[in-house]
Amino acid sequence: MTAAQPIAPKALAIVNARLLDPASDYDGPGAVLIADGRIVEVIHGQATQRPEGVQIIDAEGRCLAPGLIDIRVKTGEPGNEPKETLKSASLSAAAGGVTTIVVQPDTDPAIDDPAMIDHIQRRGAALDLVHVRAAGAATQSRDGERMAEIGLMHEAGALYFTDGDRVIRNTRTLQRVMSYAASFNALIACRPTEPWLSEGAVATSGELATRLGLSGAPAIAERIQLERDLALVEQTGARFLIDQISTEGALETLARARARGLEVAASASINHLCFNEIDIGDYRTFYRLDPPLRAESDRQALVEAVRDGLIDVITSAHCPEPAENKRRPFAEAEPGAVGLETLLPAALTLHHEYGVDLLDVLRPLTQGPAALLGLEAGELSQGAPADLVLFDAGAPVVIDAATLRSKSKNSPFDGRRLQGKVLLTVVSGRIVHDAR
Repeated sequence: MTAAQPIAPKALAIVNARLLDPASDYDGPGAVLIADGRIVEVIHGQATQRPEGVQIIDAEGRCLAPGLIDIRVKTGEPGNEPKETLKSASLSAAAGGVTTIVVQPDTDPAIDDPAMIDHIQRRGAALDLVHVRAAGAATQSRDGERMAEIGLMHEAGALYFTDGDRVIRNTRTLQRVMSYAASFNALIACRPTEPWLSEGAVATSGELATRLGLSGAPAIAERIQLERDLALVEQTGARFLIDQISTEGALETLARARARGLEVAASASINHLCFNEIDIGDYRTFYRLDPPLRAESDRQALVEAVRDGLIDVITSAHCPEPAENKRRPFAEAEPGAVGLETLLPAALTLHHEYGVDLLDVLRPLTQGPAALLGLEAGELSQGAPADLVLFDAGAPVVIDAATLRSKSKNSPFDGRRLQGKVLLTVVSGRIVHDAR
């Protein structure tokens, strides 16, 4: 980075930073020069000169990483805008250091045709905040029976295909979906939960659910369904994402499948990495989630899976629900939690409390989802898009749900003391959030 180098208009330099780049395994001092929405130069080590004619931000030794990519974000738009709009979700993402969100197809109407994919992407681009992409429904109206227009949605820009929280019960339908998707290497994602064992359940079976009088599903329901799905993957050759894996038994199944050479990825929600079933406490409905919170042994197994690289993606599982849907008896409360704004500090608990290396925490938030979805993002390198987050990893923060930018405030982290403050979010070279 030299003063003689020609600088494009609106160029930006972030200097004196601790660069964290999981793609290159670099963790050390450095600087980044940005112009025309892309990274022009990355310096490893202390830069001796500062460029002239550009906006300079002194990071003062704080962490600079690729912007986070959240592949599982629910909004209410279209169809239920009081819960969340694309704008409120994008503002929440920017405040959380998330530079790309992938909207789930469970809207009204469902995102199950190319026109809907185009609508979501155009609407997101018009907001000019973060990158907004869409996942398409695997079946029409997410009915689990009729295959959706997967090929046309893929051409329109859908990043993967899923029925979201709904399980495709019809094995023949899922086989057809996988076979067709495999013909053009599209990614299919499914929630692993055996529907008959899980029907009506609001908790994980065990002593706690029994004591609280809550309908529970056994943890093995996740492994049973995963075994079915992986058998279809083996038969069809489809690329497959296990959506929100949450139990130790399912992790063991995943490890065996990879040992057999299956092309299988797995995501885990930040909620299941940070909380266990005990957090339900005295019927706290903000901990009413789907999948339900698991035993502490399952949570610890997930943490170790992040450390070992078995988990490819960490998601916020952002699922906004207004207060009237949460302030009900536990069994009647809608499941879900908002998480875009709290994703980074929550993930940093894996580093602060369990000693997971910072690069290993950031990898499934950046490089992992970028590689899985084929996105040109998730790394600090020359020519890469200038999607960045500057954060103070050690700064204490107290989560106040009332101040979250989401239209819904259903955060299980409300009142929690975490470490990690997002200071600056840059998308395509533009500063979209500044809390310095």
